[in-house]
This record gives sequence, structure tokens and C-alpha cells, in this order.
Amino acid sequence: MTLKAYLDNIYTQTGKTPEDFRVLAEKKGLLGPGVKTGQIVDWLKEEYGLGRGHAMAIVMLIRSVDQPKTTTGEKVATFFTGGRARWQAPYEALLAKVKAFGPDVSVSPTDTYISLLRKGKKFAILAFTADRMDLGIKLKSRKATARFAEAGSWNAMVTHRARVTDPGQLDAEIYDWLEQAYAAAQPVKTTAAG
Repeated sequence: MTLKAYLDNIYTQTGKTPEDFRVLAEKKGLLGPGVKTGQIVDWLKEEYGLGRGHAMAIVMLIRSVDQPKTTTGEKVATFFTGGRARWQAPYEALLAKVKAFGPDVSVSPTDTYISLLRKGKKFAILAFTADRMDLGIKLKSRKATARFAEAGSWNAMVTHRARVTDPGQLDAEIYDWLEQAYAAAQPVKTTAAG
């Protein structure tokens, strides 16, 4: 579900916009230093009946208002500091090949990984340590293999995980899996009923 869809659902349910929630949270003292995310989520659940996902969307928005804005490039750069710097060139090479799949490929960095998206729909993720690049693939149609194990508890957003310990392991098999995941992430086309 997109952020816009979350916000539309929240507005339909509560009649409130993220700005309305920000003002209300500020009045309740929930935006001050030391306030935990769980406190805001509990308030949104109790007073407005929001589920955890919807409440987290509001928390993200009301807390980001006063934060300095960073670009996607700046966020991505944070993944390649210290010992992880060795993965920047392989990441850039991988991204160039993935962008060749189609013009609708984009990236969206989080605090812990970089999502690969097709028209906003996640099809893979990349996480980095000094020793390896973890590649998560969202591809329900493929069975796990020795190289592409089930993602399990590593990350519930993907179905498979490959651990790359050497940039030379970014080979045709990796790109085949990525391209299949990209193809599977194609948005469903709907037709208007006549």
C-alpha cells in the first residue's frame, strides 16, 4: 500500500490530515524530546482506532516535519561509510544494470536497507556490512536454492536472500533473479467496466 493510500484511508476513517494529527500530538506533548514512538502509536490506536501500520505512517509524517530534508543520494551515501565503502562501486554497477530493466526503476533508502522499486512497488532490497552485501529478492514464484535461501526472519518484505561476500559474485544468476523480481512487480492493469 502506498503512503497516499494509507493517508486516504486514515482521512476516511478519522476525518483528519497528517497536519491535524501533528497539531493534536503537539497539544498532548507527544512531540517533545524523549517521547517514544510507541506512545504516539498507542494514542493513535486508542483515540482514533488506527492500526499499527496506519499509526506508523502518521508518526513518520508528524516527526519528519521539523527534520532537515535529505536527498535520496545523501541517504544512499550513508550506506557506504567506514568498512562498507568497498560496496559502493559494486552497488552502483548493480544499480546501472537494474535500471536497464526499465525506466520505472527507482531506489528508496530506509535506515537499514535500500529498496529497489518498480513504479513504487518493492521487488528487491540491498543491505550492507563491511563483509558482505545482502540481496533480498521478492519473488514468490521461485523455490529457494543453496544460493538464494528463504529470507525467513532476516526481512519479511522479501522471499529470498543471497549473501554476496565478493563483488565478483554479482553475476548473471543474480541479475536473472533481479530481472524476474522486477517483472513480477509489474503493476496490475485494470480496465473500466463498460
